[in-house]
Amino acid sequence: MQAMFNKTKTRLKRTILLAATSAVVISGSVLAPLAAAHAADKTTIKVGIMSGEDEDVWREVVKQAAAKGLTVKPVVFNDYNQPNEALQNGEVDANAFQHQPFLDNQIKVNHYDIVRVGYTAVWPIGLYSKKVKTASELKDGAVIGVPNDPANEARGLVLLEQSGVIKLKPGAGISATTADITENPRHVKIKELDSGIIGRSVPDLDAAIVNTDWALKSGLTPADRIAQEPVKGNPYNNFIAVKTADVNAPWVKTLVSSYQNDAVKQVFDKVYKGTGVTAW
Repeated sequence: MQAMFNKTKTRLKRTILLAATSAVVISGSVLAPLAAAHAADKTTIKVGIMSGEDEDVWREVVKQAAAKGLTVKPVVFNDYNQPNEALQNGEVDANAFQHQPFLDNQIKVNHYDIVRVGYTAVWPIGLYSKKVKTASELKDGAVIGVPNDPANEARGLVLLEQSGVIKLKPGAGISATTADITENPRHVKIKELDSGIIGRSVPDLDAAIVNTDWALKSGLTPADRIAQEPVKGNPYNNFIAVKTADVNAPWVKTLVSSYQNDAVKQVFDKVYKGTGVTAW
């Protein structure tokens, strides 16, 4: 009798355990899609941007997004290497500061899972000088500063080639390095400098390749620019980027449309005074 009782008790325990396990599995299968849906339907996001004039542009983007039911909180950075790291680590939901060659290099080095979702603007990179008025006036042995990150260094070298200062190996293009210089008739010396300080170094150099946003921060003007890359067909259009998993999230489309509109363009044109061009 006791043996029968023990068997019944054991079967009852197993039944309870199976029921509890099933409940966990069922609840998990229900909660997973709910959690995914919750993540996709965010109403508040953080966006990494660079400090300076872009902060003024993003104040208007914030207003446009709010009217669409999306709260955008800009997170300001001062170093080009930080916004992608923050996005990859989930510290921000999107960023807007880079062009495709820069992102491609960052992905190659850091294996980021980040993609472009909407263009913002392009800032044609320029060759600036306080000592000469044209690139043809650069003397033999002139010292020329270029950004030290691979994407913008290549961009600068291409501009020097377009300006007749050097010649590069055919096909070097957006992957060019100083090793690709095949002709240097004026024996110019290329000095690699951080993008954040190169603009302020112009007075100490014969000339320097400077990103437009850093040129503005450094007090350089169009009068100091002796050459500039073309706007049409430019491969360096900046864009909004997100993690691949978020590409189809509803908030992404809302964010992009909150930037790509006439109200933001008006603020952009006022802030950048023609040095940048909207690119959507």
